[in-house]
Parts: sequence; structure tokens; C-alpha cells
Amino acid sequence: MKNQTFLSGFSLLRLTDSTVLLGLQAALFSLVYLVSTLENLTIVLLTVLDRHLHTPMYFFLRHLSFLDLCLVSTTLPKSILNSITLSDAISFLGCVCQLFLMVLWLTSEVGILTAMSYDRYVAICHPLHYEAAMNKGCCVRLMAVSWLSGVVFGILYSAGTFSLEFCGSNRIHQFFCDVPALLMLTCSEEHAAISVSVGLGVLCGFSCLVCIMVSYVFIFSTVLKMPSREGRSKAFSTCVPHLVVVGTFLLTGAAAYLKQTSNAPPLLDLLCSVFYTVAPPALNPIIYCLRNRDIQSALSKVLRKTRRRLIQRY
Repeated sequence: MKNQTFLSGFSLLRLTDSTVLLGLQAALFSLVYLVSTLENLTIVLLTVLDRHLHTPMYFFLRHLSFLDLCLVSTTLPKSILNSITLSDAISFLGCVCQLFLMVLWLTSEVGILTAMSYDRYVAICHPLHYEAAMNKGCCVRLMAVSWLSGVVFGILYSAGTFSLEFCGSNRIHQFFCDVPALLMLTCSEEHAAISVSVGLGVLCGFSCLVCIMVSYVFIFSTVLKMPSREGRSKAFSTCVPHLVVVGTFLLTGAAAYLKQTSNAPPLLDLLCSVFYTVAPPALNPIIYCLRNRDIQSALSKVLRKTRRRLIQRY
């Protein structure tokens, strides 16, 4: 019975057996996927095409949107397809790739969010040194570290998880291949490799959270010293949503990976997974970009140019 999943693959969790409800689930996930894709693709294109957005802040936002686009494309299309075809199967290789990519995107996103908090700290607390501190080389190095950490953790998590022996049921109690759900299927008594990987991941995530919190503590202390009430209100309205999104993203991910495994997964597990895999790609563009005046200005320019070209053509 051991390692039978090498031949048969896995079965993902089906939330319901009703074809009507599965159709509604597919429609809902399709809507979320479409909205997330349009939002993030728009931001990537705007920050590439508009030269006024070639600054460190929008450099990080561009990569964040690209990661969100990859993140939501790793889980939702497979879930939508399974709901439409009334299937719950995923191949062993497909599960390995999905787990590796999920960890890669999530870890890289944590790194970029940390770099963005440092960028805001320098911009607000040390504006005179901003250009020197956040030069092109510094931005590229921060981005490279984020991507490299994602690749390293992706290899560690996928290798550690699939080096275990699987036996018995092959049904994953999750709508995508995730480490906690896969650990419920293993019959290996020793989990040293994956335990070390999870420990390193939690340490990395907690360190990034501390860095983000410390950055915003200095930011808030500087903002409170501003003489203008309008400036303080604008800064707080921008920073607080950032902290809420980052905190929810990191805390729900930590809760999913640190909680004790159980045979009957509660609805809370699914909600946690949605909060750190599906919600960020849909909410990050709204929180970070779409309320931004520079983004709005760049979008209006693109729309005006597109309208002129259509009028000239027809």
C-alpha cells in the first residue's frame, strides 16, 4: 500500500456533491480569478509602460502584482476545472509542482512586502537619503533575495514533503496541494526534514513580520510629528490597510502550518487557506495601487490613448 500515490495521484477536497453548488463554486472562483488577473495585469502593464512609475516603490509593486498573478493562477484554475468536470483528481507530479510553486510565490511575496515596508520607512523617515539608500542596485538585491528565498523554501518544502511515504487514503483535505493537508496522508513516523523546513519558514516569516512592524512603528512616530492633520490622516489611511493585509496574510499562513493535524478538517482550515492564497491577489491591488493617484493618472492616460486610437481606426 505504501507510495500508491506515485501511480494514482491525489484527490482534492470537493466542498459539495451537489452539481448546482459546484457550478456556483466554479462561477465564484472564476469571478475572483478574473478580477484578480485583471487587477494585477493592469498594474504590471502600467508600471512598465509609464516612465513616471519607474521608481523603487512601483518597482516593488510591479513584482508584487506579478507574484499575486502567479499565486492565484496556481490554485484557482485547477479548482475551477475540477468543479466544472465534476472531478477531484490531481496527478502526483501536478501536486508536486503545485506545492513547489505555492511555496515559491508565498515566500517571495513575504520578502517583497518586507522590502516595501523598508522602502516606505526610508521615504518617510529619511527622505533626504532616499535616492541614495533605495538606488537601483539596492532594489535589485532586495528583489533577488526575495526570489532566491522563495526558490530555496520551495525546494525544501516539496522535497521534505514528498520524501515521506504515503499510504491508505489519497484524498487531500484541501482544494489545493498544501503541506499540512499532505502530512495527514503520510504513514512515515519521522518528519524531520519537513519539520525543519516548516521551522525555518516560520522563523523567516516571523522575522519579516518583526521587520515590517518595526518599520511601521518608526513611520507612525514620524507621521505623528507632522504639523498637517491632512498629511497625518492620509499617511494613516495608507499604512493601516497595509498592516491589516500583511498581518492577515502572515498570521493565517502561520496558523495553517503550525496547528495540530486532525482527521476531520474544520471549515476554519479552508478559510485560512483562502486568506493566504486567494484573498491577497484580489485585495493587494486595491490596497496598494488602485487608490493611488499616480496609478489612476497612468490608467487614465492609457485609456485616453486607447480611445483615440479606436476613434482614428473606425
